[in-house]
Amino acid sequence: MAAAEKIKELQEKVIRCEEEIAKAIVGQQDVIRQTLLAILTDGNVLLEGVPGLGKTQLVKTIAQVLELSFSRIQFTPDLMPADVTGTNLIVKKDGQNVFQFEPGPVFANIVLADEINRATPKTQSAMLEAMQEKTVTVGKQTYSLPGPFMVLATQNPIENEGTYPLPEAQLDRFLFKLKIDFPTLEELKRIMDITVSGAGEEPSSVMDGSELLEMRKLLQQVPIAQAVEEYALKLVIGTHPEMGQAPEVVKQYVAGGASPRAAQAIIRTARARAVLSGRVNVAFEDIDYVALPALRHRLLLNFDGMSEGIEADYIIGEMIKAMK
Repeated sequence: MAAAEKIKELQEKVIRCEEEIAKAIVGQQDVIRQTLLAILTDGNVLLEGVPGLGKTQLVKTIAQVLELSFSRIQFTPDLMPADVTGTNLIVKKDGQNVFQFEPGPVFANIVLADEINRATPKTQSAMLEAMQEKTVTVGKQTYSLPGPFMVLATQNPIENEGTYPLPEAQLDRFLFKLKIDFPTLEELKRIMDITVSGAGEEPSSVMDGSELLEMRKLLQQVPIAQAVEEYALKLVIGTHPEMGQAPEVVKQYVAGGASPRAAQAIIRTARARAVLSGRVNVAFEDIDYVALPALRHRLLLNFDGMSEGIEADYIIGEMIKAMK
């Protein structure tokens, strides 16, 4: 099959996925599209929004549409690392007591880490190896997680009491950070129709894990012109205030910029976005589309930025304008 035909088939499948997800999730088209971009490029996603906006429902629906195993971990201050990764149990075998590993809830294709910032740093760190290496180490034994494997975590942006903010090292392991906004009046009416009146449809499965892994291989072959790639890299370098290329807004409000993981995230997801737009090469508009969710959690604001209430989204928007 020619590359153009494969890309067309991939585009049609992902659009069907979006249509099926929309049966359970009202609005949030950009959030759905960007979550799928992250899944197609083997990335973890941090979903930020106040309670009740359907974050958990979104993740469960995506797992259903993609025919992937789903696990939900409710992060609380008393959650221990073994509650996430699993532990060695003593069992009877051939008349002797032996250790046997009992896998924890992290052993699934899609893991929902609900309110991840409520767990202690020790428990949060238990997710680091899983998110990056796709493995879990208990004692001296390392276990591989099922493929494909993704963590979709949620956090409440307005409640700080009893929370432990994620450190930069863990934030950097999320490919995207997505903000979920409150629904409009029309969207709220449709949500009532689905949830209260029972007028919604049940989403159907569109693809499975093996198809998803094939799609990831295809996306790696999408070409990107040198000028477009350099633009993406300049955006990442421009987040560092000590660099000469940094725009004035970065020098004024940013203390630390994005890591090379940000450049990887932008280029990988821009390839996927190009394919979903029906193109066989990456355009500048694809870079602009994925730059915001790929960079917003990787900027460390300085004292001036925090005291003036400057948001990372504003800084990234000004950077894109300055580099046009």
